[in-house]
Amino acid sequence: MATNSFTTESELERNLINQLTNGISQWTYRDDLNTEEKLWENFKEKLENNNKDVLNDVNLTEQEFHQIQNQLNFANFYDAAKWLAGENGIAKVQVQREDASLGTIRLKVLNRADIAGGMSSYEVINQFISFKQDSDDRERRFDVTLLINGLPMIHIELKNRAHSYMDAFRQIKKYLVQGKFKGIFSALQMFVISNGTDTRYIAAATDTNLKEPFLTKWVDGTNQPVTNYLEFAQQVLSIPQAHKMVTQYTVIDSKRKGLILLRPYQIHAIEAVKEASRRQESGYVWHTTGSGKTLTSYKVARNLLQIPSLDKTIFIVDRVDLDQQTTASFSSYAEHDVIEIDETDNVTKLVNKLLSNERTVVVTTIQKLNHVMKRYEGKEESSKYKKLTQVKMAFVVDECHRAVSPQKKQEIERFFRRSLWYGFTGTPIFAENARAALGDLARTTEELYGKRLHEYTVKEAIHDKAVLGFQVEYKSTFSDYELDILLKKLNPDVELSAMSNQEKEALIPKQVYQNEEHMLEVIHSIINKSRSKLGFPNGVGNTYNAILTTSSISQAQRYYDLFKKVMDNQTDVKIGKRTKSVLPDFPRIAITYSISENEEASLENQRQMAEAIQDYNKMFHTNYSVAEMKAYNRNVNDRLARKQEKYKFRKEQLDLVIVVDRLLTGFDAPSLSTLFIDRPPMKPHDIIQAFSRTNRLFDNSKHYGQIVTFQTPKTFEEKVTEALILYSNGGENEVLAPTWKETKKTFQEAVHELRMIAETPEEVDVDDSNIPALKKFAKAFQVFDRSLATIKVYSEFEPELLEEQYGLTNEVIEEYHGRYVNVIEFLKIPPIDEVDPIEIDIEYELESVRTDEINYEYILMLIQAFVPSNDASSKFEEIKQNSNEVDSYINDLGRGNPRLAELMKKLWNDIQEHPEDYRGAQVSTLLEDMIQETTQSLVKEFSEKMGLKPDEFQYVVENYNPSKKRQNGEHELKRTSDYEIYKQSSEQPVKKLTYWKEVREQFTDLIEEEILPLQKR
Repeated sequence: MATNSFTTESELERNLINQLTNGISQWTYRDDLNTEEKLWENFKEKLENNNKDVLNDVNLTEQEFHQIQNQLNFANFYDAAKWLAGENGIAKVQVQREDASLGTIRLKVLNRADIAGGMSSYEVINQFISFKQDSDDRERRFDVTLLINGLPMIHIELKNRAHSYMDAFRQIKKYLVQGKFKGIFSALQMFVISNGTDTRYIAAATDTNLKEPFLTKWVDGTNQPVTNYLEFAQQVLSIPQAHKMVTQYTVIDSKRKGLILLRPYQIHAIEAVKEASRRQESGYVWHTTGSGKTLTSYKVARNLLQIPSLDKTIFIVDRVDLDQQTTASFSSYAEHDVIEIDETDNVTKLVNKLLSNERTVVVTTIQKLNHVMKRYEGKEESSKYKKLTQVKMAFVVDECHRAVSPQKKQEIERFFRRSLWYGFTGTPIFAENARAALGDLARTTEELYGKRLHEYTVKEAIHDKAVLGFQVEYKSTFSDYELDILLKKLNPDVELSAMSNQEKEALIPKQVYQNEEHMLEVIHSIINKSRSKLGFPNGVGNTYNAILTTSSISQAQRYYDLFKKVMDNQTDVKIGKRTKSVLPDFPRIAITYSISENEEASLENQRQMAEAIQDYNKMFHTNYSVAEMKAYNRNVNDRLARKQEKYKFRKEQLDLVIVVDRLLTGFDAPSLSTLFIDRPPMKPHDIIQAFSRTNRLFDNSKHYGQIVTFQTPKTFEEKVTEALILYSNGGENEVLAPTWKETKKTFQEAVHELRMIAETPEEVDVDDSNIPALKKFAKAFQVFDRSLATIKVYSEFEPELLEEQYGLTNEVIEEYHGRYVNVIEFLKIPPIDEVDPIEIDIEYELESVRTDEINYEYILMLIQAFVPSNDASSKFEEIKQNSNEVDSYINDLGRGNPRLAELMKKLWNDIQEHPEDYRGAQVSTLLEDMIQETTQSLVKEFSEKMGLKPDEFQYVVENYNPSKKRQNGEHELKRTSDYEIYKQSSEQPVKKLTYWKEVREQFTDLIEEEILPLQKR
């Protein structure tokens, strides 16, 4: 049978280079630049050409250029991005000239605005050779890299169509772990991966921060996907687009210490707003909540400064947002940009900013603009009034319906007569849900801001994996039968048989949902039925958090008190053993709501909030009070969002926050997985806003934004359906996860399919003679594993069901898992002429079968938090109190993998003793070096002892497969072995007849007990 023939990687490379360099192109192919030495020479030449005036005809000496190389050898890609941001958009290097009379000079390297002309040059290289850095290393060849002004900016890794594009992603991660992107390659800003058919891009990051969920597919201006590598190259990697991607469409996030590359719909929105402003037209952008709307609006405000006809850009945020997340986000984004956040109450300062000639973005609130207008009432003849009213400005409004009312916008437009307005919303107001009529004021988003300039709906965002879908469970704390009895009791004359469920639910009195019995059922569901929803299988430190929203402040307070009673064992509801076995301190809860001095209940609300804040202070060793509500709320937000390193430690984490309306709009917390709703259905836009708190991308285990409702299930389902139809452009099926019934059926089918192939695990025999059968089993087990992980998330799932209905005990599942692992190891090295009719994912990561081993990457992440970075010397001091948590995890790891734990502990102890020695270092790379060094040492020592050639034994180690009887390279190892050397070095040598058997047994033990455990990640 003929095998499939695939386009080779080298041909893909050639086609890509041709696409980039042919036609109207500014890319030049440089096949001569294939080593780091040649790249530096090329960069030096460009640097000197672009700075002839500063160099004054005296070219750089070797020592001077060495100074530059040191400056451009960045510790990480984030540092490179900060440098690239430059001074007013120009990245420079500083040189102390050897000739003292020439002094110190600054040379321009790259101008962000100098696109497709001026000093900018664009080159393509391929097959760059990354030489071995030491005896343990290997020579590597990179695929295609794009240089701007001689610096590598975009690296492209290709695989042919016989492989998944994810193989290219894993290749990049491997290069990162091996420390290959150093030196001149440390300036990289963007990775592109492709197998020709599927192409993705991602911002450059360290290996532990380069996460699969953030791989981005390109879409065109109408949100149609562009996945073919040549079409992608045409739309994204051409000039000027490639230059813009790594300069204008990047955001440096100082809080996360990382680089953000905008997604395509964000880029299209920016361009659409810029085009509208050139036409002097206003408009609005509809980007679904959760898709990075605040970031998009920030970049729009920033990019509008490029329009010469505009004097100022004013970014308007709601006062509450300014107090909460927007200020933090903008501060984080704007640290290396021309953005000014106006947090003062000084109106004069704001007026001066509006009248200044500085081209900056001013971030302020509607309240502050109101004060400006009031100051000039009756002063229409003053020069300042006249100047202010003539300033040509663009107003950018995030959450445009909440931040500015139609009436207030009308007032501002009358004052600032030459203004353009750009509103951003995830939930536009359409004719179907228009505001109530009030004079001639606008009732819809289009009436208020103008035409829609760009849209990106929730359906499109889920399809592109920019956000997650929703899994909604509609629950009731009483049965239909109990509902009928209740309604009969309240109204004996009611004819229940003639009523729909919705009609019945409309008759339920509010107090039914306010009694303690109902509330305890809700609490039981949260603490004992939502473990999978909250990520308990991920282990300590990696769980998710949740919000519980109620209908009133008093109800929120009652829930808070009732949770405390449950935790103190004062109710019939108990925290189950399964919950406590993972998180003994669960749940860590907080409460937050608005305190108004004008409300009658204000004093009582303040008293209860004061008690809750004291509980919070005790739990987290903080020191807040009711007088510092703004600071308390900000800390709750930060703790729930977990974007800072210190909140990745379990002892700093919140599990649940009880709210009324706070945090249900404009709040971004990727680690928040679930929204529990114990209140009546909201309006369509409020439903989408609230749901969208949960569906941010986070990790591979978070599959949906999860919502659980506890009131009027049929009514709630109807309202959710209406909202999703309205906000997903005519169809909700792609938005919602399958129901419990559908998921259970899928699981039953997966179990049946697995059992048809192997009734018991023992029937799976790893054997060369029946590879198709092994592939069928592997495929079936992957489907079973995925469906088991999915079914576990639903509240209806009970672990006992597996054994009662399917005969699947934990032992049986683990046995199937063990056989599956062996099969995959065996299939990783298939016969050369094997036809592959069954597609299986060799790199599939099991989702449902978890062990108690501590997550390797999690420990590395915790240790990394203790390494001083180049721009945050205080970080180590700030979080070193959490060192006990790292010790605990390493000890736990030691019980399952003592070899790996021993190396990790050694590195960890040294980092604690000498933190400055590790400043800017990457822990994963350091540990990988230690693992390679240890492996090489074991190989060398064993080879000397047993009379083996080290290179031949190294080959066997690298290709070892536990499920194979004979190892690759074993024949050559035996042929080159030397019994006499072994005999001389051994105190009790075996006879020559049994020598090879002894070698084989010992190298098997060595590899499986000493070396393979080091490779378990």
